Amino acid sequence: MESHEVIRQALDKGHVKEIAAKMGVSLSLVYKWGQRDEEEGSGASNPLDRVRQLYELTGDDHLIQWLCHKAEGVLVKNPPTCKLAGREVMLGTQEIVQQFADLLAAISHAASDNSITQDESKKIRHEWDELKRLTERFVKWCEAGDFAHLAEDLSRNHH
Repeated sequence: MESHEVIRQALDKGHVKEIAAKMGVSLSLVYKWGQRDEEEGSGASNPLDRVRQLYELTGDDHLIQWLCHKAEGVLVKNPPTCKLAGREVMLGTQEIVQQFADLLAAISHAASDNSITQDESKKIRHEWDELKRLTERFVKWCEAGDFAHLAEDLSRNHH
């Protein structure tokens, strides 16, 4: 599905005038976001294409992870579909164990004074989301039987 189609479907679920007003943009711009680039003629990229472009330029998964978090989800990248031998499963499990340790450390540190601040809550949430993301990706690697890219992928995407 193309980005403009996703936007058009979303706009069908709301009131376009209200959306435009709350976003502080013109009604015509919101309608243009729901059209193909060739159809709009203005050269204005829709917000989804802009976020995709920012992601492609930076390569930073946290952009998408933030969006997923705002939608009460978590980003889980699909592993490559090719099957190549050569990587140890141990590195992947060590990454998960280390992330779990990071989560426990954040919880322990936060709870040490019998109260948890907003900043400590944010740190715990971050570590939890990272653990879910790494574990789900590892499970997908296992299901695909593809460990060739596991070590490289985990080290590149674990921040």
